[in-house]
Amino acid sequence: MVTETRRAEVLPWITTAARIVLAAILFWAGWAKVTEPPALQKQAVEAYQLLPASLTGLVGYGLPVLEIVLAVLLLVGFATRFVAIISAVLMAVFIGGIASAWARGLSIDCGCFGGGGAVAKGQTKYLSEIIRDVVFLALAVWIARFPRSRASVDGLLGI
Repeated sequence: MVTETRRAEVLPWITTAARIVLAAILFWAGWAKVTEPPALQKQAVEAYQLLPASLTGLVGYGLPVLEIVLAVLLLVGFATRFVAIISAVLMAVFIGGIASAWARGLSIDCGCFGGGGAVAKGQTKYLSEIIRDVVFLALAVWIARFPRSRASVDGLLGI
């Protein structure tokens, strides 16, 4: 049986690991997109056919920056609960977007880690992408639920 003291010692380490993993994923996703030509960033968003043309560029260019900012904040552990909630919402939006593309019969690459756009029929990976993003969502929810962690700015500030 796990004692309350042992639980209090272990939870911050689990959250620290979750913070680092989610930060690495968000950074990788953002960096892969931000280093692509802007036209490809916009094309990946357009492929979903969910937003008006006037917003696809803004989302295409802004999303990678948001992912990198969230990654840095998670890595240093600043505003951890808030950043985890924003990350969870972002993952839920990604899951919804992929599910929507799948349900509407679109044949696209999610563009989650760069690339994106139309692909040949049968080349989609919607189920695995959704499962992957559900795991990322679970990490964000864990961090939001148990935000105290080791080696964090929040800890240094006593937050």
